[in-house]
Amino acid sequence: MTAAAELPLIGAAALRAKAAARVLRTLPTDTKDAALTAMAEALVERTDEILAANAADVEAAAAAGTPGSVLDRLRLDPARIVGVADALRQLVALPDPVGDVVRGSRLPNGLELTQVRVPLGVVGIVYEARPNVTVDAAGLCLKSGNAALLRGSASAFGTNTALIAVLTEAGEKAGLPAGFVELLPADRASVGELLNARGLVDVVIPRGGASLIQRVVRESRVPVIETGEGNCHVYVDASADPAIAEAVVLNSKTHRVSVCNSAETLLVHRDVPFLPQLLAALSGAGVTLHGDDPARSAHDDVVPATDEDWATEYLSMDMAVRVVDDLPQALEHIARWSTGHTEAIVADSAAAIAEFTAGVDAAAVLVNASTRFTDGGEFGFGAEIGISTQKLHARGPLGLPELTSTTYVVTGRGHTR
Repeated sequence: MTAAAELPLIGAAALRAKAAARVLRTLPTDTKDAALTAMAEALVERTDEILAANAADVEAAAAAGTPGSVLDRLRLDPARIVGVADALRQLVALPDPVGDVVRGSRLPNGLELTQVRVPLGVVGIVYEARPNVTVDAAGLCLKSGNAALLRGSASAFGTNTALIAVLTEAGEKAGLPAGFVELLPADRASVGELLNARGLVDVVIPRGGASLIQRVVRESRVPVIETGEGNCHVYVDASADPAIAEAVVLNSKTHRVSVCNSAETLLVHRDVPFLPQLLAALSGAGVTLHGDDPARSAHDDVVPATDEDWATEYLSMDMAVRVVDDLPQALEHIARWSTGHTEAIVADSAAAIAEFTAGVDAAAVLVNASTRFTDGGEFGFGAEIGISTQKLHARGPLGLPELTSTTYVVTGRGHTR
């Protein structure tokens, strides 16, 4: 176990969180829900204070040459604050996972065996310039009985400090223990300490770009739940309805380009007759298309694509386009370049849909629907920490049940072995 003294930047916060976690794991649902409601109300009431801090962060980030997609993630406005407050209220309406019985049985020897959901303990979350994650993470950890150690980006530190001040004050007034959520310093060294806080921190969840995730996975001595990049594909089959294909592809690409479930590559069967119209619709919406030779032949505005385009999570109004000979070739392309986040098919053929859903290895597979639906809120889970692209301990949206572990409770009547 790492001693707090070995962690000069985060040790005190980690000790507070560990003490808080012991209280949180036994709190009744009513207390947690009342705190979530109070926190949501406080966010709205103190909107001006939060927006002032956020405006300073956005101004500094813009002056530093931060890309527009990152500024969009960083920026808050009154509507977005209402949105993050509503996410906390949605958690109130969701079942508390703590204490849920996953399974139970009576053994032949008479012992009663019950597997019960319990909190993970102290959850460390490392994330980049999206301050809404600060609120989502605090709320999810609270509802699932966990203490949260949050390490946001330097670019959002002022905003995150204001948010945590609001959440902490409201939560403690509602009966939560001090340390239920802690904001860590926004420097590289604090991440290193968090990743080495084995014994004080139970799990670390990275949420951000590839370099951040790779660093956490590579360096952490604490167990990691990995969220991943979203190099997402939409495959348009020869059987696809033209109107549905256009609606799904446009929404997948253009609805919000800076998020991980935005589509980055369009794969189109060579027998699709409406490819020129589909590419024209994308180009007309402001998308820069990077395509192979057949795609370039279908529309004049398509620029040449390279392997770098197939591998890129653009997070911008760019999209790679490839014309494939058949569905197996589409699956082969996805297997090579996908990050395992979300893959979508547009098709009327039941056989094509069955082959695609069985053949794709991803956290979510969408059929005749936009990739933008891969989201905890859209799935009905409420707020989420992120989308896990790994296969252990959870996969897909990381909602409340995914922030728990289990304990086996074995009850006997003087049983001995």
